[in-house]
Amino acid sequence: MGTMVNFHAHPDDEAIATSGTMMKAADDGHRVVLVVATRGEQGEPVSGVLEPGERLGERRAAETLDSAAIIGAHRVEFLGYEDSGMAGDPANDNPACFWRADFDEAVERLARILIEESADVLTVYDEHGGYGHPDHIQVHRVGVGAARKVGIERVFYATMNRTRILRQMAEVESFAEAMEAMETERLERFDPEDFGTAEEEITQEDFGTAEEEITHAVDVTSYLGRKRAAMLAHTSQIAPDSFFGDMTEEQFADAFGVEWFVAPGLAQTDGFATDLFG
Repeated sequence: MGTMVNFHAHPDDEAIATSGTMMKAADDGHRVVLVVATRGEQGEPVSGVLEPGERLGERRAAETLDSAAIIGAHRVEFLGYEDSGMAGDPANDNPACFWRADFDEAVERLARILIEESADVLTVYDEHGGYGHPDHIQVHRVGVGAARKVGIERVFYATMNRTRILRQMAEVESFAEAMEAMETERLERFDPEDFGTAEEEITQEDFGTAEEEITHAVDVTSYLGRKRAAMLAHTSQIAPDSFFGDMTEEQFADAFGVEWFVAPGLAQTDGFATDLFG
């Protein structure tokens, strides 16, 4: 058996992006560790959910522990940086935010955990962080740097299958409606004109990854009930009547039944690989 470390930017990212893969690894007998770069202080809380005087970052950290318990993670660690906000937000300039973190220091913080855990597998995000969020891009950079520092070879980039999403939107009306609802919810959180970073501009082609470039597809359909529960554990961000909560079982399975990864340096040959430990 081995150890998988899953590196994420904010609370709830783990539930949405890789929770099914984490559940499967834990059920297969592997040790599963969740590392979160920030406590998501810049998120927009669901109206009325915070108690008077309650800080959002503290609430989201507690929600992460609840989510991790549902997932079956064996350890949860926060790297201690502050949320950088969406691209173009004033929070991007906060010297304490993850986007502005000293690269070598951030690499060392993660590397210490990887060494402590004798990690065999590390998951991060793809090069553009899935959709251009500064903290997601930084997770990729720091994660790859830490893996290189400690010599982890099995590094996987969690991503979205852009080809499949576009195909489903064209073929299935219910899926298109669900994705449009998710896009509306996403756009409420930031201005699309700021969809980029200080160093590069993120285009529609950089949303997720083309199918032919994806190497691993992990079927998590048997974990979808727990996956949705892990998402809804983040009550400050995901209300029961939100997009994620309102999706039918069919819509949820279409959107989240497979988790996609890219193994750098490998090429897809006879279809997708299905096991990050294989």
